[in-house]
Formats: sequence, C-alpha cells, structure tokens
Amino acid sequence: VQLQASGGGLVQAGGSLRLSCAASGSIFSINVMGWYRQAPGKQRELVAIIDRGGITNYAASVKGRFTISRDNGKNTVSLQMVSLKPEDTAVYYCNAATYSQPVSFYWGQGTQVTVSS
Repeated sequence: VQLQASGGGLVQAGGSLRLSCAASGSIFSINVMGWYRQAPGKQRELVAIIDRGGITNYAASVKGRFTISRDNGKNTVSLQMVSLKPEDTAVYYCNAATYSQPVSFYWGQGTQVTVSS
C-alpha cells in the first residue's frame, strides 16, 4: 500500500485547510484510514480515523472542528480542518491499517500544517 498526501500549508488561527490522501497498491486490504500528527518534541498522535463502513473516531482536541471523510471508490481519505488553532501546528501523516492479522500499518510522507497566531 502506498499513500500520497496533499494539502497543508500556512494559515492564520481561525482559518481552514483540507488534507487529502490517495491510496494505491493493495487497496483491497485496507480497513481503516486516517490521520495522525506529530508536533516538534512530541509523540505522534491520532487525529481522526474512519473505517470502510464510515465509522469515525476523533481526538478530543479536534472533535467539532475537524471532519474526516472517505471515498472508497477513489481510495481517498480527506481531513477538513476548520477553526484552526496554533496548537494544531504539526506534520500530519496519512495512515492505513489492513484487515490482516496481525494488522499492517502504512504511512504517507507527511505534510506540514502551520497555524499562526
């Protein structure tokens, strides 16, 4: 599975950005897709995930501001981010997890999101 992320950039606090990620390769094996982020000096953390059936899970810090969506036909996952805060600044990584046991995880290349105050 290969993941290609796009979007991100620099935005002022209160602004919006949209991240997209396209999967290729063994896409039939993908169950859950989502986004994680890593701020400088911090561990990578879950932002939002969505399974093939559309069930979602969000970090408490982004709930109500971020919306994850998925197009199974196009093998893409997107993250719409609104009301951005400086603390949302991080490198955002697209992730895919497979149905297989044990689960295999794949990562995109990361895209920088910077929110200025």
